[in-house]
Amino acid sequence: MTASAISRAAGTSQTADTARGATPSPGRARPARIEGLDGLRALAIAGVLVYHLNASWLPGGFLGVDVFFVVSGFLITTLLVREHHRTGRIALGQFWVRRARRLLPALLLCVLTSVLIARLVSQDLLVDVARQMVGALTFSTNWLEVTAGTSYFDQTAPQLFMNFWSLAVEEQFYLAWPLLTLGLLAVSSRIRVGAALTIGATSTVLMALLFTPGTDATRVYYGTDTHVMGLMGGAALAFAWASPQLATWVAPSRWGRPGRYAVPLAGMVLLAQMALLDEQSSLTFRGGIALATLATAVLVMGVIERRPDGATALQRVVRHPVAVWVGARSYSIYLWHWPVILLVALDNPSAPGTLSHLLTRVWCVLVTLALADLTYRFVEAPFRSLGFRGVASSLRASATALTRRGKKVVAGVVAGVALVTAVIVVTAPDMTETARMLAENEAAAQSDDPGAATPTPTALTSPAPGRATTPIRSTGPTTGGITATTATFTMPKGPEIDAYGDSIMVGSLQALRYYFPGIRIDAKSNRRWSDGLSEVRARGDANRRAVVLAFGTNAGVDADAVEQVLDALGPRRMVVLVNIMGPFARIDSDNATLELVARGRPNVVVADWADAIRAHPEQVQSDRVHPTIKGAHLFSKTVRQALADLSQR
Repeated sequence: MTASAISRAAGTSQTADTARGATPSPGRARPARIEGLDGLRALAIAGVLVYHLNASWLPGGFLGVDVFFVVSGFLITTLLVREHHRTGRIALGQFWVRRARRLLPALLLCVLTSVLIARLVSQDLLVDVARQMVGALTFSTNWLEVTAGTSYFDQTAPQLFMNFWSLAVEEQFYLAWPLLTLGLLAVSSRIRVGAALTIGATSTVLMALLFTPGTDATRVYYGTDTHVMGLMGGAALAFAWASPQLATWVAPSRWGRPGRYAVPLAGMVLLAQMALLDEQSSLTFRGGIALATLATAVLVMGVIERRPDGATALQRVVRHPVAVWVGARSYSIYLWHWPVILLVALDNPSAPGTLSHLLTRVWCVLVTLALADLTYRFVEAPFRSLGFRGVASSLRASATALTRRGKKVVAGVVAGVALVTAVIVVTAPDMTETARMLAENEAAAQSDDPGAATPTPTALTSPAPGRATTPIRSTGPTTGGITATTATFTMPKGPEIDAYGDSIMVGSLQALRYYFPGIRIDAKSNRRWSDGLSEVRARGDANRRAVVLAFGTNAGVDADAVEQVLDALGPRRMVVLVNIMGPFARIDSDNATLELVARGRPNVVVADWADAIRAHPEQVQSDRVHPTIKGAHLFSKTVRQALADLSQR
């Protein structure tokens, strides 16, 4: 999520003098400081923080990024317009230096500290850390990760600095936008606003066109070209606010009766989106983010408007001391929260819905707030007020008070940190243990004869499965265009079972072969339910009367795709649908979809993997998705139990 928008917590970044020499219109006199924007930042960072702590608590909390984008676009454009009005020019070099001193010191501290601690907690978090550090320090994270093929939605290898993608989007915007602003300041206010809105609308259309349902959306989500609508919406608002001729555009109280409801409605729309929208939903990419941008712009209007009848309810909320405190530190909160969540969660595994999970998340919040406050006080504020040279002079003055021994100690610590960091980066693994295991198992799935031998994995946790043999006849209704005729189900043996799945099944390959000797497994990472039909048709064996299906961990569950696979298999085969588990907001709804599809099909049962693994969080890999060796045994036993249940209906 975003960074530079939230870094402007105090000082000149929230100052907005009258952009033109004309007297401001009634009801919109501009103060020396824009009150309330810190409060909007607090709302935004709260959404992002809750979303990353547990996506099911606030599925659309990621929209906090777009709130930051709007606020950032508004503030920066206001600063540029103000400077041009005051001096007749825009000092581009000084502008970019100001951005660097606001962002880089805190960012560098966060990166170095996180890398050092990650080395102690888990080397998995250091995979590709060199590329991540380059992206963070050059504001190119989004494009570096897109080029590398990294998926924002793939939980196999959670990245330590994944959240820096939006910082990159903003800084790339800031690199080009001052140049465009110089040209736009030569034309009328209406043309400026129209140009900003046109760029934002173009970005919205590109996002909608490039998004393909059922495929990975990282390129669309990370792209500067496809995710700049919030920044441009804020810029358009700033241009309008600077123009007395466009007063009614940015003053809801002057819109007549609709203006009375516009701001409350915008707040309700934004909160509803945060509560309901899913990160991979078509609605998100085809209008959802644009709607959140519009709602935020209206909220900004409500915050900046000066009303003769006093502060509105919204203005009182966003000016509350707690909101201001959080908003002022929101850049540092944003920087620290994701590394803290990863590091703390890895060291304290817990199942969602448990007291331990809740306490771990509370601890993450407390640690994040403490680090953010320290960073704000001792890094952000000094560099913001003194600049690079001022801080350097202050450090030199402090150094003169040190003894020769003290200077050597300080120099040694600095050199030691640099050396250790370099060694960590150079020796970082090229893939996580989970990814390595999945790659080995995928290769084994393609090369091994499933019936040749029974693998004996380590850390066996239960005896070989028993056999249920009582035949049960089951009759069901017509479903999916296929008549469910009477079928006899008994517990199948391994050679009678076909299994298709994604990386969860890949990770459970050896355990499945142990519990079901002779089972045929066709599994590959990132498989979707939309891939299931072609896989079943291409590789299905009619002589295998039981089929296990485990798709959708990363991409979710598509009810239509599941129905198509079940229709293709027919009513006379035993079918096990394995539900999903992971740190995704959609887990409950996806699993409910599987239950709904299975209902009414007497030959279909759902294996409750989510419930089974939730009780054993220690049996999940560091990515919070894939099973460990013991977890793979639990997965296999869950499948076995589902087959037994189907045999005994």
